[in-house]
Amino acid sequence: MSVEIDHSGKVALVTGSGAGIGREIARWMARAGAAVAVNDVRTEEADETVALIADEGGTASAFVADLRNDDAIHQLVADVTAWGGRLDIAVNNVGMMAGRGTARFVDMDGAFWRDIVDQNLVLTALSGRAEALVMMEQGGGVIINVSSGETTRPSPMMSSYAAAKAAINHLTWSMAVELGPHNIRVNAIAPGTTLTEEVKKAFPLGHYDAIVAATPLQRETLPEELGRLSVYLASDLARCTTGQLILADAGAFLSRTRPPNLGQDAS
Repeated sequence: MSVEIDHSGKVALVTGSGAGIGREIARWMARAGAAVAVNDVRTEEADETVALIADEGGTASAFVADLRNDDAIHQLVADVTAWGGRLDIAVNNVGMMAGRGTARFVDMDGAFWRDIVDQNLVLTALSGRAEALVMMEQGGGVIINVSSGETTRPSPMMSSYAAAKAAINHLTWSMAVELGPHNIRVNAIAPGTTLTEEVKKAFPLGHYDAIVAATPLQRETLPEELGRLSVYLASDLARCTTGQLILADAGAFLSRTRPPNLGQDAS
């Protein structure tokens, strides 16, 4: 006897899936049989993800949209629903650590904070709202919000990002309670330190290595592992799971030593 996850006949939207974690989530959804709507603000990256899925025999289409525009969010969901006929799975992966890199708390001004909160919490909330409206009409669905392992511990140099992502955890609980009666499950996944291109730009390599070495498993989180977890949470194997924050962080929330020289001098 074997247990397999089959999302054939389902339509999945993965925002921010032109690269990194989002790309791997999209690829794994397609491997499980879903028709995947690949969203990104960058046309080339979205097309690359679609090509990778096509090369593996999957079904996908690119939907280029800048979700920092409120109207673009609703248009994206409408376009995806028109393309696939429905929307069964939505993974809200759009977010940012900080285009300007990490920073001390005392160096983060109002513009910095608003940028981070808008591109993490607000985008996730508005995306979830548009997706939920479609799912309520069709009788159910699954929404997965991408949070962060940084929400489970103090995050020096990343206070704005961690706070915005922590708010996504609470948002997920509230969404799960309100949308549950409509047969919509809502969960959040929290990646550990994952060496995406954005992380490479934000962290000195030695800092990253120190973080990884301090986890109980002494390893990083791979983007494909978030893909596998998302496929499971979207499946009937997890049909009784909602309102949960699922950590995939190599145990980092249990124990982490302080990385060396974070540049936090009082001056």
